[in-house]
Order: sequence, then structure tokens, then C-alpha cells
Amino acid sequence: MAVEELLSIIKKCQILDEDDFKEEDFGLFQLAGQKCIEEGHINQLLEIIKNENNKVIIKTMGWNLIGPVVRCLLRNDKENDERKSYFLMLDLLVKLCNPKELLLGLLELIEEPSGKQISQIILLLLQPLQTVIQKLPNNKAYSVGLALSTLWNQLSLLPVPYSKEQIQTDDYGLCQCCKALIEFTKPFVEEFIVNKENKEDENKKLKDELLKFCFKSLKCPLLAAQFLEQSEAGNDPLRCFASEIIGFLSAIGHPFPKIIFNHGRKKRIWNYLEFEEEEDKQLADSMASLAYLVFVQGIRIDQLPMVLSPSYILQFNMGHTEVFLQRTEESILSKGLELLESGLLRIEDNSLLYQYLEIKSFLTVPQSLVKVMTLCPIETLRKKGLAMLQLYINKLDSQGKYTLFRCLLNTSNHSGVEAFIIQNIKNQIDISFKKTPNKWFTGPQLISLLDLVLFLSEGAETDLLQNSDRIMASLNLLRYLIIKDNENDNQTGLWTELGKIENNFLKPLHTGLNMSKAHYEAEIKNRQENNQAVQKSKDLCSVTVGREEIPNMPPEMQLKVLHSALFTFDLIESVLARVEELIEIKTKSTSECKMLE
Repeated sequence: MAVEELLSIIKKCQILDEDDFKEEDFGLFQLAGQKCIEEGHINQLLEIIKNENNKVIIKTMGWNLIGPVVRCLLRNDKENDERKSYFLMLDLLVKLCNPKELLLGLLELIEEPSGKQISQIILLLLQPLQTVIQKLPNNKAYSVGLALSTLWNQLSLLPVPYSKEQIQTDDYGLCQCCKALIEFTKPFVEEFIVNKENKEDENKKLKDELLKFCFKSLKCPLLAAQFLEQSEAGNDPLRCFASEIIGFLSAIGHPFPKIIFNHGRKKRIWNYLEFEEEEDKQLADSMASLAYLVFVQGIRIDQLPMVLSPSYILQFNMGHTEVFLQRTEESILSKGLELLESGLLRIEDNSLLYQYLEIKSFLTVPQSLVKVMTLCPIETLRKKGLAMLQLYINKLDSQGKYTLFRCLLNTSNHSGVEAFIIQNIKNQIDISFKKTPNKWFTGPQLISLLDLVLFLSEGAETDLLQNSDRIMASLNLLRYLIIKDNENDNQTGLWTELGKIENNFLKPLHTGLNMSKAHYEAEIKNRQENNQAVQKSKDLCSVTVGREEIPNMPPEMQLKVLHSALFTFDLIESVLARVEELIEIKTKSTSECKMLE
């Protein structure tokens, strides 16, 4: 019945000119053809399509059959004669139908699916889509751009495999699609190369579309992509995809060294077309991804000039590192840390000049590292962030270290980070004592730095528990300075400033400790008195300490928290007592020496 209906429609249209076909004819043809496919009349339909007398009708209307054929292929994934017939029909329709109509039909089909079907339909239609575009008589650049944009939009919906196992199983087909997409794009890259000397607009437009695609691919999937170990590089589909994309850039006249080392300059050697103005954020992500692929993964790194100094490479990569570190995804954050590490390891310790800190990214990157250390929920990344901050400090010269310490003490707002910086200050003072005195960590410069260390931000009202790490580090630094530096030598300038230190730090700390201990002891007593009633009710309760409410927890757990706080105060108090004892011993000793003189 369906075949008869289709033949009837074809017979009616055979006597008409192509321009006389009505919208109703298209609808009836599509409906009858779809019925033939659904009822399994594949061979009869193939004969109708092959019939030379139906050539004009199939050219004009045949593209309507693409959708039903593709859906049948997706449903029937077993290799059999029926599936072969569907593929033959698809090939015939691609060969015979109007390429412009086919292009739009194929792209609509690619846009339809979601989930795992995205990769299935892309892998099925990439070859037909390539053939259709190559048949177009004009506006090929626009069609290439439209196709690549549609494909990229769909691929960007697929999850990027993270582990080796995910890459190998490739459940969502992203890796397969990336490989197929390279094969899809190659003929158009080659076409541009052949016509490279052709200055016509069409070739320039093709170049622009290819360039956009390369940058989009660097962002997705390559920004988040994880790669296998170097020993398995040959079996890594995403690494191969990255290498091909970078190769395309070079082939169309934009080798990556030229791109990387001119990104961000006011006067550029190459054009970003409208890309930079319209999609600046995307470009920054793409450039960061490119830098990682080259400098960490070593993809096509042999194309880099050998004369580039390590500090020059680090300077260009700091901005890219910043882009990575502003993200929260584990795979992207880890790349920022790796890129920073690769740059810093090329630099000798104490050799990175302080002038580099005048470049914005050289200060924002360590501040971003602080955020990773304190806010990232993944322990391995927090530890890596800490290690990278220490490595960065190690590479700076003395003035650079001094400048960075001041910056981080003013901006970190985290007791643990400030304690880490204070420990580094102590290390630099120790080096200065043991080797040649360093003007940045002795005398007036050091005193200026100690002003940021040996004080309580809110005096006696400072939350000592929250700031305990910083306070302990400050006391330990002060104890070290008192022991190492005699009042007569006064290399650090400490003894000149002792009165100010006592007023700004030691006395308020004494007062704060007394207040805090009294408050917590009273709270413990109150808890213990009420403990019996709470146990009878078996309810959870909350307690407020220092304007902060301790979360609901059993009474015995609350008592442990309160006792732990008291232990911390006792620890601070013991170190404070030792510091004051040392001050007394040293000043008394100096006074006795003066009397003997």
C-alpha cells in the first residue's frame, strides 16, 4: 500500500516541472516514503530512488527520507542485509539530492539527540556531511563553519573522560568523535592550503572558520581533558586530537609559537578576527589550554625556538596559569598547578628578579594558590597548591620574597596561610644570620615586615582560637629572634622596637588569653552543671562561644571542643611565658654587662 502511494505521488510529479512542485507534494512524498521504510519495503524504495526517470523528484524531495533512514540505522545496530540496505539508501540520497537541502537536513538530525545518542549520530553522519559540503558549488566556507559549529556544540554536551579507564571505555563516544572529527576537517584544511595564495574572500572565510574551530576545540574538550602517561601517548585519543588541532593551526598559517608569544600584546603580529572582541573569555581558556598542551604535555614543543629563557617562558605562562586557577573543576585546577610547576622547575632558586612582581599575574597567581590551599575540597590539590607556593617563594630573589610576604600577609585573611608565610620569614632571617646579612631580612626592612606579623588585628578582642596558627608562628618567630640576636648586636633591629612589640602584641595577647580562658572555663562549668539534664532529655544541643554557635552535637562532644580550645590557649600561654622569660634574661644580661663596663 505504501509503495503504491509513493508511486502515485511520483507519477503525478513526473509531469510537472521542478518549480511547480507544491508544498503538499513534499509532505505526501515524505509521508509515503517514511511508510515504505517503516513497513520494510526497502528494496522497492531503492529501485524507485535509482530509477533515472525519478532523478529530478529525488533531487528535490529525497532529502526528506534522510531522517527516517537515519532513525532506522540507529535502531538497528546489528550488521545484517537490512542495515546494509539502509546504508546504501543513505549513500544514494547523499549522491542524488540537492546538497543545500541535505546539509540543513543532516545538521538538524545532528542537533536532535542527547546523551549517548549524540556520538552515535555524529559518527554515522560525519562522512555523508563531508561529502555534501564538498559538493556545494559556493558558500563552502559558511557551510564548513556551520557544520563545525553544530558538531562542536553537540560534542561540548558530552562528559569528558577523566581516568584511564574512562578514556579506554569511552562510554559516551567522545574520543571516537574527536578522531572522526579530525578526518572530517582534514579535507577542508587541505583545500585551504592548496588555495593559500588565493586572496579571495571565500578562502579567507574558510581560514577563519577553521581557526575558530581549532580554538573552540582547545577549550572543549581539551581544556578539561586528562591525558595518559607519556609511555602510552600513542594510544591516547585525546592527545592525538590535541596534536592534530595544533597541527591544523600551523597548516592554516598560525603556528602556535606565534600565537602564544603574541597573546595579550597590544600590538599583535596576527589577527584574532572578531574572535577576541566577541569571545574573549573563550580565547583566554583556549590559549591556556594550548600552553598546557605544549609546555606540560610536550605536544609539538620541538617547534619552539631553543633560545627562549626559562624566565621568559614562565612570564608568558603565568597569565595562562591564572586562567586555570580561577576555575573550580579538579581536572582544570590540576592543569594550572602542573603548568606553574613546569615553568618554575626551569628556574634556579633565588634567581627570579623582584621586578617580575610588577607584572599583575606574578602577584595574582600566588593569591590564587592561597585560595586553592584554603578553599579547594580536594586534599591532593590543596597540598599541591601549598607545594607550588613554596616552590614559587624559593625561586624569587630576596626582594621578591620580601615583597610577596608583605602582599600575602595583607591579603590572605587565613591564619594557617599567615603562619606559613611567617615560617618562611623566619627561614629567610636564619639564612641571613648564617650567611651574608641580607638587608631585606635585617634592620629597618625587617622591622617593617615584623609590624605586619607581631600584632593582633583587633587587640585583646581578637579571636585567639581562630588566629591560633598565626599567633603561635608569630611567637615562635619572636622567640627565635630573641635567642639569635643579642641586644648589643641588634642586627634585626628587634631590640630597638621591643617596647612597640610589647604594647602592640604581647600585652594585648596576655589580656586576650585571660578573657578567652575565663570565658571558656565558665562555659565548661555551665555545660557540666547542665549535663545531667541534657543526658536525661537525650537531645542534641548547641552552645554559643565568642559570638559563634557550635553546631548541634552531643553534650560530651561539646565539652571536648571546649577543652580543646582551652588546651590551645594553654599552649599559646606557655610560649608567651617563654618569650617574656627570654626577654627578661637577655635584657638583664645586657644591663649587667653595661654595669661591668
